[in-house]
Amino acid sequence: MAPVVPAAAATARQSASGRERNFKDKDKPESVRNSNIVAAKAVADAVRTSLGPRGMDKMIQSGNGDVTITNDGATILNQMSVIHPTAKMLVELSKAQDIEAGDGTTTVVVMAGALLDAAQNLLSKGIHPTTISESFQSAAAEAEKILEEMSSPVDLKNDALLNKMATTSLNSKVVSQHSWLLAPMAVNAVKKIINSENDSNVNLKMIKIIKKMGDTVEESELIEGALIDQKTMGRGAPTRIEKAKIGLIQFQISPPKTDMENQVIITDYAQMDRALKEERQYLLEICKQIKAAGCNVLLIQKSILRDAVNELALHFLAKMKIMCIKDIEREDIEFYSRILGCRPVASLDHFNAECLGYADLVEEVPTGGDGKVIKVTGVQNPGHAVSILLRGSNKLVLEEADRSLHDALCVIRCLVKRKALLPGGGAPEMEIAVKLRNLAQTQHGATQYCWRAFADALELVPYTLAENAGLSPIHTVTELRNNHANGNSSYGVNVRKGYVTDMIEEDVMQPLLVTASAIKQASECVRSILKIDDIVMAVR
Repeated sequence: MAPVVPAAAATARQSASGRERNFKDKDKPESVRNSNIVAAKAVADAVRTSLGPRGMDKMIQSGNGDVTITNDGATILNQMSVIHPTAKMLVELSKAQDIEAGDGTTTVVVMAGALLDAAQNLLSKGIHPTTISESFQSAAAEAEKILEEMSSPVDLKNDALLNKMATTSLNSKVVSQHSWLLAPMAVNAVKKIINSENDSNVNLKMIKIIKKMGDTVEESELIEGALIDQKTMGRGAPTRIEKAKIGLIQFQISPPKTDMENQVIITDYAQMDRALKEERQYLLEICKQIKAAGCNVLLIQKSILRDAVNELALHFLAKMKIMCIKDIEREDIEFYSRILGCRPVASLDHFNAECLGYADLVEEVPTGGDGKVIKVTGVQNPGHAVSILLRGSNKLVLEEADRSLHDALCVIRCLVKRKALLPGGGAPEMEIAVKLRNLAQTQHGATQYCWRAFADALELVPYTLAENAGLSPIHTVTELRNNHANGNSSYGVNVRKGYVTDMIEEDVMQPLLVTASAIKQASECVRSILKIDDIVMAVR
């Protein structure tokens, strides 16, 4: 006979097993959160060594054997093969910073890594993720106010100041030794395409950068006019035209094709002659109409359905002394129509003298080797657009120069968006850390811990700058903290002299938007990582 188990004991055992089951379930969110934080910190540590002017470069090899050498955070993360979904969030974070500010892509990832580290310590103390996440949000809002207070307004007419800002951005790049040339180039390019009075953004598509291998970066130049990265079609046509009238067409100068498959059956030579004569007549009519409008330089949009221009048409155009340039990309049409003052024409019937742009000189310029570009100067009414010819001795240098110049242009764009600047060299981060620590005393409960952890995390930026420059990080950061506590808010890490100095006297400055955006984006990213407590695979 089975022993009788008292009801109370059975209930106790059931509740114990239920508790065990609950306990197991409770354990899972913690391990998911930890694995997320570890993955994201691994990505942050990978780019940490490339922060600052003395940061190291990374060599990235792609699957097809292409090699890229860079220390631009967004480029490194973009080309890295990242599998963990949370690590991908940091890649997206650096992309977001690249779009918003253009510079500070490494800083934002290093900050996110530091905040995650701080969050992990707080979680181990038993503070709830939601509390940490909300405290970080309020700390980031407070940090933005501190940045606003320590920023100083900037006048866009002050070229020397803008040059210093662009130089600061270029100092951490491979091409930093050419910053004397690239910084003023970036400043002049942006100033030419804005009305400094009322513009609040810059359309960087209106700055056309054309990269050509050969010579050194020093041979790069800013051209007040257009550069076209194509050769003339030759065939005896002129390669230099003064007092040029430029037409931009979006139709083809080649025999028309039917929309569907077709066959023409020719039974004798007379019919064949008639077909060829018809084609010749058709092309001649188009060329005559172009000449009648007074056009002597013709730009033709790239066509994928049929030839943009065929040999016979080129022969006619050369006879009429019209320079012909084909394969203008569709996305460049707006740029060329704005800078040359010509109107894109999609149909031959609308091609007349009013659609043409005027320039003093259009010529084909050799760029070393067999490379050539077409240079248009003396444009009558240059719209808000400029061109830059960028040179480099090899592919790696050329591409890095392009990325560096893009960052410098973005820094000037940030100043147009928000006309305020901050000292560089880790000064803003340290100032926020010192002030947040004091403000943390006014907070209650766990929020006080979180604010203090947020402040400590931001100190990783000056710490890393000192570490990458080969200085003693603990000694440097302590000295910097001491200076900021005594009210020297513009003091930062001077990596050239190897100690803490006033950054404004050293001309190391950066736009307010870069740092403000970095702190905001990093804290938002960390909040979303902390809120995740499970990873579920989708069905498909």
